[in-house]
Amino acid sequence: MANQHDMRDPLTQYIKPPFEKQPQDPPGLATAMHPRPDHGEDSYVGSGRLKGRKALVTGSDSGIGRAVAIAYAREGADVVLNYLPVEEEDAREVVALIEQAGRKAVAIPGDLTDESFCSELVRRAHQELDGLDILANIAGRMQYVMDIADLTTEHFEATLRVNVLATFWLCKAAIPLMPKGAAIINTTSIQGYQPSPQVLDYATSKGAITSFTHGLAKQVASKGIRVNAVAPGPVWTPLQVAHGQPQDMIPELGASVPLERAGQPAELAPAYVYLASQESSYVTAEIMGVTGGNHLP
Repeated sequence: MANQHDMRDPLTQYIKPPFEKQPQDPPGLATAMHPRPDHGEDSYVGSGRLKGRKALVTGSDSGIGRAVAIAYAREGADVVLNYLPVEEEDAREVVALIEQAGRKAVAIPGDLTDESFCSELVRRAHQELDGLDILANIAGRMQYVMDIADLTTEHFEATLRVNVLATFWLCKAAIPLMPKGAAIINTTSIQGYQPSPQVLDYATSKGAITSFTHGLAKQVASKGIRVNAVAPGPVWTPLQVAHGQPQDMIPELGASVPLERAGQPAELAPAYVYLASQESSYVTAEIMGVTGGNHLP
């Protein structure tokens, strides 16, 4: 099978729309998707770019988080995985893949909407890995609501707690424990720049993460810690099918971008590897778009 280094036509590298409709209850499982997303399980080849590093990855059971956890391990990092308890089935597969790569995998399920859990997660990650020098904030909540009249305060607040407050809480807990040279990688979205009307709260949260990343990077630069973010476009993950988009929109997911298809999680992982590695030593306060051609401003 081809790996991430082999040259291929990006238009045909992965399946193109239409996808089949496949509703799932949130948060959704990759194991139940058709076709299953590519997280790099059979294609990502590491080259020691993160040798000896110690990473905490949220949302690491499926989607982009899963792809990043696999890539980090194959690049030489030990990884703490965070996910919701109901996602255990997907998470067990990731643990096995990390261990097959010869790295340590520590699974710590829990709810990131709880500030005390976020603090405990960081503390345990630091303890289990005997250090912490990469924090990849990838877990997210996206559930569509077509009309603001139906968008409740509870729904809006729940999205902000997962996407914005958890990112804040995790960064706040991690920074005092991180050495010079450490890296934080947040996850914003094309939605933070080009909002779709059905995910108003999600787009709002991603705009906030962009600003948070810019400001935090400048605040902690003197500590020798870099802070950047990745902004994905449409990506084939459980987030999309588990109420992230109306089912009528699923078949054509990604069809409107210049590359004419949705991205796969495996195509996002190299961006998170680069921003975590020493190769990006002069990169901070940046947002890296991986959007299929709908470029950032």
